[in-house]
Amino acid sequence: MELLPQELAKTLPKLYEQEEKGEEAIVHLKFFDPCSQWTWFVLEYDPVDQIFFGLVRGHEIELGYFSLKGLQDYKGPLKIGIERDCWFKPKPLSEIKQSLGAHFDL
Repeated sequence: MELLPQELAKTLPKLYEQEEKGEEAIVHLKFFDPCSQWTWFVLEYDPVDQIFFGLVRGHEIELGYFSLKGLQDYKGPLKIGIERDCWFKPKPLSEIKQSLGAHFDL
């Protein structure tokens, strides 16, 4: 699976475009590790450096930056890579936080 087809990359907001929206910023994509709880929710993307900004659920739930290359290169213990949730529908960050039980301020 191609994690980020060009057509999809072109639709993502650039880094800092949603900064003023707070929890009403729209999460556009969801990536996940099928062998763990790790999940990456994409808010913004820099196509030049191929860096995302979004919510990451791993050992902690936090906002941060992560790279397309890092997601593409990762292979878990079963040698399965990261996948994109093709059924994910864009929604406000507040809905994602609520579904994860995340409590933090932006």
